[in-house]
Amino acid sequence: MPESPDRRPPLTAGTALLLATAPLMWAGNAVVGRLAAPLIAPVALNFLRWLLAFALLLPLAWPVLRARSGLWPHWKRYAMLGLLGIGCYNALQYMALTTSTPLNVTLVGAGVPIWMLAMGALFFGAPVSRQQVLGALASVAGVLVVLSRGSWQELQALRLVPGDLYMVLATLCWALYSWLLVRTDQPAGIRADWAAFLLAQMLFGLGWSGAFAGAEWSLGRWHAEWGWPLVAILAFIAIGPAIIAYRCWGLGVQRAGPVAGGFFINLTPLFAALLSAAFLGELPRPYHAAAFVLIVGGIVVSSRRS
Repeated sequence: MPESPDRRPPLTAGTALLLATAPLMWAGNAVVGRLAAPLIAPVALNFLRWLLAFALLLPLAWPVLRARSGLWPHWKRYAMLGLLGIGCYNALQYMALTTSTPLNVTLVGAGVPIWMLAMGALFFGAPVSRQQVLGALASVAGVLVVLSRGSWQELQALRLVPGDLYMVLATLCWALYSWLLVRTDQPAGIRADWAAFLLAQMLFGLGWSGAFAGAEWSLGRWHAEWGWPLVAILAFIAIGPAIIAYRCWGLGVQRAGPVAGGFFINLTPLFAALLSAAFLGELPRPYHAAAFVLIVGGIVVSSRRS
């Protein structure tokens, strides 16, 4: 079993880089997911994304699927990880992006650090320190600065829609997924090979996401407009937000713990603002700098030892 949060190694620059790479990829995923909404049904997008990622990763880790692999005695663990991290999280996010505004979706997703702390305390016996609470408040305040664009009137104008509920469910799934990454032992052969670990999750995740996509089709909600835009979208979300981001997130959380990782997720809206500046011509404003200080400050405060 992993060490308790108080005994985990301090946050290093290398671990911070791993944990920051994942939200950078996921910021791109949110932008691209919004662009994909008119082109393909959200659950179908999630299934095709992971199907392509599975095909790309298979040459690196196919032995994990053999009958004598350490995967099968622990199939329940990987079935749960596949359900939460692959079958549910992104499908719910893509669904949210079709019915809610990006502002609302990002705001709801900013609650991940709070869910991390609460879930750890309630179900995994993880203590919550005052520094972690202060770090969570500072980090969420930074996200609010980005979302409000420095104006509280914009936040006051928010109205919740059904898509926001999808994003609440998505953040709960991700918090539980992150805790399960470090609270259960892995078979030795899979633990030593990141590709095998991710492929084991994808195997069951494809089953879940395929079943959900089938339900979407049976309800008459499946559609796809094939062309180079959709192909490019699938290629990006399968390689970047799926393989690269999940590799960085899994390794970073194993090193620093799920609570510290939860704070890094709040870099996602900041990266989204920067990507908007790069690709949409919206230049950074002073509030972006203030938000960066708050978010990074919250990460630093939460990761310090008592």
